[in-house]
Amino acid sequence: MAYTTIDDPTAFFQTVLYTGNATARSITFDGNTDMQPDWVWGKIRSQSYSHRLFDSVRGTGKGIHCDTTEAEFTQNANVSAFNSNGFSLGDDNGMNSDGDTHVAWCWKAGTTSGLSGGSITPSGYSINTTAGFGIYKYTGNGSSGATIAHGLGAVPKAFFIKRLENNDAMNMYNESLGNTKTLRLDRTDAPATSSSFYNNTTPTSSLITLGTESGFNGSSSIYVMYAFAEKQGYSKFGSYKGNGQSSDGTFVYTGFRPAWIMRKNIDGGITESWIMQDNKRNTFNVVDKWLEANANVAEDTAYQTDFLSNGFKMRSNNDGTNRSATNYIYMAFAENPFTTSSGIPACAR
Repeated sequence: MAYTTIDDPTAFFQTVLYTGNATARSITFDGNTDMQPDWVWGKIRSQSYSHRLFDSVRGTGKGIHCDTTEAEFTQNANVSAFNSNGFSLGDDNGMNSDGDTHVAWCWKAGTTSGLSGGSITPSGYSINTTAGFGIYKYTGNGSSGATIAHGLGAVPKAFFIKRLENNDAMNMYNESLGNTKTLRLDRTDAPATSSSFYNNTTPTSSLITLGTESGFNGSSSIYVMYAFAEKQGYSKFGSYKGNGQSSDGTFVYTGFRPAWIMRKNIDGGITESWIMQDNKRNTFNVVDKWLEANANVAEDTAYQTDFLSNGFKMRSNNDGTNRSATNYIYMAFAENPFTTSSGIPACAR
């Protein structure tokens, strides 16, 4: 049985849906669990508009896009506060367009002191060892083999890096790709390969290693990094192979009923989007509403998936999620663990 130390995943991850009104307001999470988010990733669902990502380390009003190479922008009318059970918005269209439907995916970090080690010292950070999540703002030194202490107490299985003051892509490391490859969130490309990304070095339980690539560690350039260590029953970062079947697609075991999944094919010659699905836009199976991390387009319906008590199963044979003999990477967060710490099993949707 898959036991966990996180019986209530909503204490660390929440998805919230709302309709914009172009007026300053507060967005409050559902349920009884208070969660002050440290990372808010928002997207208009009903029209084409870029993703907007905000975090408590860079501060309110400081946003980045994952679907473009644009530098960090300042817009105080976006996320104006991180509250005890949600966040506050201004009147900007990006997060609060009047009459449009919106989604925000939100993660909690927390600890902002005590981090030490590494050849690069973050100028700001927020870490949650229970949930295995950390946010780090740092200045690159341009040196091969530079290291950043992450403080998660476990090996990060995935992380994102975005250069802030220059136009550059948001890149993703995933353990399943190995330490020589990276994926850009603004593209549908297969992974790129270079020793200059991560210095051909796998993260350890204390350090993340960087190469000399300007998108990761340019001298005097400023970056934000979001890092994740895997937590049983709460988060999973891995890979799977599609089987090309629509009625009986590939099943992926996670050890929990998913709340959120993002996937990307990684085989060369197949250009498919980053597919993002969650349990709030579809509250029962089949899950088919999706957004693309690499594009500003509105929500669409496709890529049928079942969110099960212990993982997810493909219910379509499309190239984006279940092409025959095609490899995919994914990251997923839980709605409920398959089995709680006291042995209570999750129910099916």
